[in-house]
Amino acid sequence: MLWKIIAGGVAAIMFALTATQTMATETIKVGITPTGVPFTFVDPATQKPAGAMVDLAAAIAEAIGTETEFQVIAFPALIPSLTTRRIDLISASMFITDKRKDVINFSSPVYAYGEAMFVAAADPKDYKLDDLKGETVGAPVGSTFAEALQGLGLFGEVKLYESIADIIRDVKLGRLKAGFGDRPIVAYQLSQNRGLGVRLVEGYVPMKMGQIALAVAKTNPRLLEMVDATIAKLQRDGQLKKIFAKYGL
Repeated sequence: MLWKIIAGGVAAIMFALTATQTMATETIKVGITPTGVPFTFVDPATQKPAGAMVDLAAAIAEAIGTETEFQVIAFPALIPSLTTRRIDLISASMFITDKRKDVINFSSPVYAYGEAMFVAAADPKDYKLDDLKGETVGAPVGSTFAEALQGLGLFGEVKLYESIADIIRDVKLGRLKAGFGDRPIVAYQLSQNRGLGVRLVEGYVPMKMGQIALAVAKTNPRLLEMVDATIAKLQRDGQLKKIFAKYGL
C-alpha cells in the first residue's frame, strides 16, 4: 500500500513538473510596430524591441510562465497577422473600436488618449479644424482618427502615411499644412528631438478619446483570460502604472 502511495506521489510531482516545463517553454508571438514611440519601437542602440507595450507584454508573458518572441510589423498588417495566426498577441498603441472587435478580441483597456494636431514650427497660428478647410493634411494609415478626418469632408486631401515620422517630415517641408498623430507618440518624439521643425497646436481638442488594449484572436479565449487576469494584477500592485511612467506616459 505504501509503495502505491509513494508511486502515486512521485507521478503527481512528475506530472506537475512536466506541465510547468511545458508552460515555460511555450512562446507567445507578439506583434508590435516599429514607429509607435514610446509605446512600441526598435531601440536604435540595441536594435531590440522597446516601449511601454513591449514591457507590458513581457510582464504578462513572465506572469503566465511563457517566453515572448516579438515580431516587428507595420500597423495595418497587425490584425491580418493575428487572424492568420502569424502572431498570438498584438501589443501596440491600438485603439479599441467596434469595427476591430468584429474580427479580434481586446483585453481590458490599459491606457487612454486622443490625437494631436501639429504644424510647422514657424507657423504661429493655433488652428482649429475649420481653419484648415481645403488644405492638405496628413494622418497615419489605419488610425481611427484618419477615418474621422476623411469623414469630415473638410480638407482638400487627407494623405495617409505609414509612420508619424514621415508626417512630421512633410509638415516641416511644407507639403502638408498640418499633421495628426497619437498625442503621446508625437509629444514624446518632440521632447526627444527639438530640431524636428514642428510644434503641437495648443488648445487642440481631440475628435475622440480612445482606449488602447492588447488583442488576441477570437479563436484563443484562453490566452485572453490569462492576459486579462495579469492586467488586473498589474493594476492592483501598481506595476502597470510604473510601466507607462517609465516612458513618460
